[in-house]
Amino acid sequence: METGVYIPIISDYGFKATFGNEADSLFLRTALQALIKSDTPIREAHFDKNAFEALTIDSRSGIFDLACTDENGSQFIVEMQLGLAPHFVQRMKFYALHKFNTVVERGEFDYANLPKIYAIAILAKSILPTAHFHTVANLRSESGEIIDTQLTFITVELAKFNKQVAEIETDLEKLVYTMKTLHTTEPTQYPAFWNEEWLKRAIDELDTRKMTPEERAHFARVTAANAEAVKAEKQKIQEVKLEVQMNAVANLLGLNTLTVEQIANAIGVSIDFVVEVQKTNTDKL
Repeated sequence: METGVYIPIISDYGFKATFGNEADSLFLRTALQALIKSDTPIREAHFDKNAFEALTIDSRSGIFDLACTDENGSQFIVEMQLGLAPHFVQRMKFYALHKFNTVVERGEFDYANLPKIYAIAILAKSILPTAHFHTVANLRSESGEIIDTQLTFITVELAKFNKQVAEIETDLEKLVYTMKTLHTTEPTQYPAFWNEEWLKRAIDELDTRKMTPEERAHFARVTAANAEAVKAEKQKIQEVKLEVQMNAVANLLGLNTLTVEQIANAIGVSIDFVVEVQKTNTDKL
């Protein structure tokens, strides 16, 4: 991700420096209050372990970006997603239901007085068939009546937010505008609300001009590691795509009903690609 004066909040480094700032939780607490649309200030935020071990059939662990608990015991899971993730809702259900099971077991399977759980997803792209950038979902009846608010799913889709500075009023709008635009904004275009203490502290953490040499070195390491991870992921995607295409070509060749040209057009590959798969299959016989 390109970075100017300010590091993007939605980057790995930026998210940890703002939402995950354990030394100063003012931004996190105010952001959470805005995200859940609560009129009651969150006065404390205790950071929890943000991973759980070996829940899936192949013993892989689950990990989310941030987990914390407020002074009333309400549980928050926050996850950031930059790329397109059409099945992200399923991932958030997996995290939230695991957290639900955890709090029930801690109470020795007592379902009374369970704490509220908020599963918050902040997405750079759009995944829901809804028009608004901020969606709150609870268990409801077929007529829309609330059945339960103990478990709440909150989704923010940055791509759907298009308000200009003059139109922004609420803390939620200030938060989303900042997350979407900070890294592309010049200091001379500073919105007035960025001087509010909760935002000012977060922005200071992301101002490259104020970074110490150690912070710059750490940022460089994180950026390099993320770039390598993205490169590796793209390579895996290409390998999977290639395998799928090869299998599709091989299946069509096995039917003996289509020409090489027809197979190439049907799969969207070159004639040479089909010929190479044909040759490989012949050599195996």
